Amino acid sequence: MAKERIKAIQFKIFDSNIISASEKSELVNLNDSDLKSLYDKKSESFKVNCIVSGSILEKADDGIKVDINYKSNGLIPIYEFNPIELKDFKIGDKIEVMIEELENADGAIVLSYEKAKSTRAWEKIAQLYKNNKPVEGVVTNKVPGGLCVDIGITVFLPGSQIDTQRVIDFDQWVGKRIQAYIIKMMPKRGNVVISRRKYMHEQKSEVRKGIIDTLTEGQTISGVVKNITKYGAFIDIGGVDGLLHITDMTWSRIEDPTEIIKIGETITVKVLTFDRVNEKISLGMKQLSENPWNDLAESINIGSTIKGKIISIKDYGVFIEVMRGVEGLVHISEISWTDRINDLNKHYKVGQEIEAMVVSLERKNRRMSLSIKQLEKNPWDAVLEKYQIGQTITGKVTNIADFGFFVQIAAGVDGLVHVSDISWTQHIKHPSDIYNKGDIIEAKIIDINHAKKKISLSIKELKENPWKDIAEKLPVGSMITGKVIKIAEFGAFVRLQNSEIEAFIHSSECSDNSNTPHDTVLSVGSEYTFKVLRVSPEEQKIGLSLRKNSEDKRHNNHKNFSDFNNKSNSEKTYRKEKDFQKNEDNNSQKEIRDDSNSNYYKKNNNSNKAKVSPRNNNSKGFSQSVTSSSDVKKKSALQLEVERLMKQQLNKTDEK
Repeated sequence: MAKERIKAIQFKIFDSNIISASEKSELVNLNDSDLKSLYDKKSESFKVNCIVSGSILEKADDGIKVDINYKSNGLIPIYEFNPIELKDFKIGDKIEVMIEELENADGAIVLSYEKAKSTRAWEKIAQLYKNNKPVEGVVTNKVPGGLCVDIGITVFLPGSQIDTQRVIDFDQWVGKRIQAYIIKMMPKRGNVVISRRKYMHEQKSEVRKGIIDTLTEGQTISGVVKNITKYGAFIDIGGVDGLLHITDMTWSRIEDPTEIIKIGETITVKVLTFDRVNEKISLGMKQLSENPWNDLAESINIGSTIKGKIISIKDYGVFIEVMRGVEGLVHISEISWTDRINDLNKHYKVGQEIEAMVVSLERKNRRMSLSIKQLEKNPWDAVLEKYQIGQTITGKVTNIADFGFFVQIAAGVDGLVHVSDISWTQHIKHPSDIYNKGDIIEAKIIDINHAKKKISLSIKELKENPWKDIAEKLPVGSMITGKVIKIAEFGAFVRLQNSEIEAFIHSSECSDNSNTPHDTVLSVGSEYTFKVLRVSPEEQKIGLSLRKNSEDKRHNNHKNFSDFNNKSNSEKTYRKEKDFQKNEDNNSQKEIRDDSNSNYYKKNNNSNKAKVSPRNNNSKGFSQSVTSSSDVKKKSALQLEVERLMKQQLNKTDEK
């Protein structure tokens, strides 16, 4: 068995001078049983987990030494005290502590201030919560969502329950002593939630009731600015909060309430409206002075010109102060007749003095609309007087876009030349390929839209339409000389001689040999003599051919000719020799040319006659003629030879 370690501090030399003579004689006369009884009585108050009172003997860096009238003093660790308690405690102050151990390994008593405080606090909290009484504590620190408050134990005060108004800065509450109600208590988890808002609301209810009973609309009272928001400020008028909206602060326009008032400032306000049921009060400052709109001169009416100072610039317009408290709005659409203004800050500055015309005035509603552009004459009125449809104008190119370009007709008035109105014959991808900004050009007015302020111009209308009588000048079948200006994958574009008209020759019309590539037959810049296959003035298209055996009738029957500028349609192989029925599901007809014989075999759609498929390589193939089996049973040698050549040509076409 280990021996108990005894230290000198546990022993104390008796000093006979600290007691009186009567006490000394009483102690001398006590026998052993009396001494034992006295010791047992004294030791009953010192038990583990008991809460006793003690005096602070010393404050050190590692803790506080406390005397509980025991044989040894206890040292309570420094971490059991919050900073506020350490600051407030003084030597000699009485505090309650809990005995954790009568003697530790060093023979000293072990005390706990934190456990004693927690035990007492839970007892007190339970009683206060039961009786719906407020608790008092000190805010120790800020946590996410609220504050921590020491009321004997650490409890949570949510941010929404700190005050009757919204609190943004939690740091200002740290270190303050507050009173609050317990709204939730969970002893098993050791959680307690308190509300200062509930306490403040209850405290103000009596005061509020007294003020509400005496409050009337139109009353002038003093109040303190309690909180400021973007839309106004809350004013404390003796325990009751009223809203002072930003529009009721001054007759002039302001962006922020802080331009006029500050938190904590005492101001005079007027009660505008008062809802006794919901206890909502609306206050006003500007109502304490006369409405400046009443002093607006009678000479200012619609059409009057006024001078003022710019006090605010918005995306939608400019506010001008006509006189103190009276403002007018110049909408962005009323700045200029012609210029497209997107950023008003580039043209105007706050404090700048400008002139404007009154275009709308509502004195009762305190609204005034102004215009800067109406100080000048509308240039579009001059356009209607000076210019007419069909008139030729000269102007400078001011802007170029993908769809066309703009030409200045008069100061601030531009007309649009659409890309389709540049030339009758040229295919123009972008106007900048021909014109540059600043070029001086001539154009004809083809439309004037005063409502939309738009003028349409045309350059091609200055010349006669070359397509007007093209069918008479170039009849189908005639020969024409032209120069190749561009070669595409599906054909080539040709500029006709002594003309600006462009025609088109498909790749299938470049040579009698269908296997010859068209880019080997034609070259850009070279002139050739072509045969006219088709002329369409409506579509402004001309089809040409270099083939010797080309027939006008055949080409007039081409259904896809009108789409020869479309690559996907032009890449199809044209079969021009004979129409066959491709299969039972596809009834589209294609022409097939016979190189050895120019005669065509017409198909027979009679249901009693045999169907011929050029791609059917079965045993019958082309052995069946397009004649009835009851008419002819034998074929001539010439027919067989023709069918053999046709089949050979079809196979070549399929391989291609």
